[in-house]
Amino acid sequence: MGEEIKTVGIVGAGFTGKQIAAQTALNNFIVKVYDIDTKILEDAKKYITGVLKRKKQLEAIQNVSYYSELDKSLEDVELVIEAVPENLELKRKVFSQIDSLAPSKTIIATNSSSYPVSRIESAVKRRDKVLNMHFYPPIPTRPMADIMRGTETSDEIFEIGKNWIINIGCEPLIVKKECFGFVFNRIWHAVKKECIKMWAGGYADIEVIDTAWKIFTKMKLGPFTMMDGIGLDVAYAVEMSYYEESGDPKDKPPQAFREMVERGDLGLKTGKGFYTWKKKK
Repeated sequence: MGEEIKTVGIVGAGFTGKQIAAQTALNNFIVKVYDIDTKILEDAKKYITGVLKRKKQLEAIQNVSYYSELDKSLEDVELVIEAVPENLELKRKVFSQIDSLAPSKTIIATNSSSYPVSRIESAVKRRDKVLNMHFYPPIPTRPMADIMRGTETSDEIFEIGKNWIINIGCEPLIVKKECFGFVFNRIWHAVKKECIKMWAGGYADIEVIDTAWKIFTKMKLGPFTMMDGIGLDVAYAVEMSYYEESGDPKDKPPQAFREMVERGDLGLKTGKGFYTWKKKK
């Protein structure tokens, strides 16, 4: 198993999509990267090319191609990973487009950080060939991915997906039955929720909370630093998806967090989030 996948399509070339593409190219797969935004696509090309050069895998650069037209990016792919923003209706729309354009053999996976693929699968006809494949950037330092079935995913497709994750140098985190948030992201949600509540309630400063986390876990980055890196718009959308799923007021992100996102204080990518960041020249 695993040899069935030779060419991989990445739909959405943002923060996580470009990292999945780079990790895939590093492990001798052909990669086709698509994004509707040409600026994001150009940034992804610079990032992926830079990774491959630093790893001295110059030949692999030729195995990565970039597209602003979805139909061309899906030709001859065995696996497509959707990595668009965390919006359920958007993901359903993209899945439907992929289903109508990709070869019938193609597996369609979502990199959703919270939504089970069962919420998306009705948008496609090939319900036996859908998967959750959720990665944890930065992928080089967190080489793992949740993998979970839809309601009709075949055992064969699940095994192919699991072995592909292994073949790109990552650990597959197998979800035995459907679970909102999957494996580590469910744990990470609990951490983020409590950290944000402590900050919004004025119980402790973000630097203190981050310091406690770093000392306890021996990690280099604290929760607020990591959220700034991911993007606070993404982090807020994920937290809202948990709230919408549970309906529990305790899961609702604090108003202060929402206001940050509405102001455009989105973290590293805008220069200001929980922390103030100096943009690299």
